[in-house]
Amino acid sequence: MGNKAPAWVQVGFAEYAKRMPPDLALELIEIAPPRHRGDVSKFVQIEGEKMQKQLRRDDWVIALDERGGDVSSQELAAKLDQWKMLGQRVVFLIGGSDGLAPELLKRANESLSLSNLTFPHYAVRVILGEALYRAWSISSGHPYHRV
Repeated sequence: MGNKAPAWVQVGFAEYAKRMPPDLALELIEIAPPRHRGDVSKFVQIEGEKMQKQLRRDDWVIALDERGGDVSSQELAAKLDQWKMLGQRVVFLIGGSDGLAPELLKRANESLSLSNLTFPHYAVRVILGEALYRAWSISSGHPYHRV
């Protein structure tokens, strides 16, 4: 959620996306948020509807949520290997500043937390890109990650 990321976010995400191998290409779909006025739950609902329109029926959906499961880099590498075997598009949902709509959390096949810390939703793009690149480097024996 969000379509006006600062330049450093765009550069950071692009750096990790270009490092990924072609069979694990990262694609960012930016969605313009609704104007934030009034009821926060209505705002989150509208965001959720916009995000839902981008999902395909057979997508494997991973919600990034503060209540999601914790994974280490090695565990994320194992998950990455599992996701590759699905033969489905894997979609990570990054909500806006008020989180993901309940409908999206129900739709998700998995829910992960990147940290117990709270990050700005734009920064999560860079953090997720790096985490996925690190997971790939672990799986492939690339020296980026030193165990």
